[in-house]
Amino acid sequence: MALLAGKTAVITGGSSGIGLATARHFIEEGAAVFITGRKAAELETAAAGLGPAAVPVQGDVTVPADVDRLRDIAAESGRGLDVVFANAGAAGSALLGEITDEHFDLLFDTNVKGVVLTVQTLLPLLNDGASIILNSSVAADRGRLGTGVYAAAKAAVRSFARTWANELAPRNIRVNTVNPASTATPMMTAAPGEDFESRTEQLRRTRSEQSPMKRLGEADEVANAVLFLASDMSSFTTGAAIPVDGGYNQI
Repeated sequence: MALLAGKTAVITGGSSGIGLATARHFIEEGAAVFITGRKAAELETAAAGLGPAAVPVQGDVTVPADVDRLRDIAAESGRGLDVVFANAGAAGSALLGEITDEHFDLLFDTNVKGVVLTVQTLLPLLNDGASIILNSSVAADRGRLGTGVYAAAKAAVRSFARTWANELAPRNIRVNTVNPASTATPMMTAAPGEDFESRTEQLRRTRSEQSPMKRLGEADEVANAVLFLASDMSSFTTGAAIPVDGGYNQI
């Protein structure tokens, strides 16, 4: 039997990268999936490629009205929710002394506020025994130059997973994080500006060399870990952080 047969899931940031790969895996394993994204055209293209089991819901996870609309559309299925993958995120770097309000607000609003809004708003729809997966990062446990705000935001996500796992245990709802290292997705780019393409290629080469496996992760590899946490294969796993990092934080 398929791992998620008859299950219903929400994946935020589902129009590209890890979110899209996860949606594909979920659907292959029998789930119906609501995917969100800020860019309507990109989201519709992703949903068309996924087929009829995917329902696109355009919106921004930092906007309460958008997340409320996601809840209302998901509620119309009448099945409740069995899986929530709070995946939507933003990345960026700034050294101490160069951190702007814009930089801080973007990373904390998307990576922290967006996660809290998503989970709290969808909580009334969660069936007992559901699984919540949050996308954190290896950065939460590192001190790499320029990642102070991003790392702090991802550490907050990791902290929420622990607390929520405790609070939701009476309903047998499990809460875990995946902690990817640098992954070959559209987010893996240099800052906008001159020589963007060459700087992005250099960034990818540098991150590959930093990995014990000497390569970037693939979105499908992270999606496999999310599928594990979404399914009954991880029925005794909660409050955990699953590294999908090629050994980056382990060796």
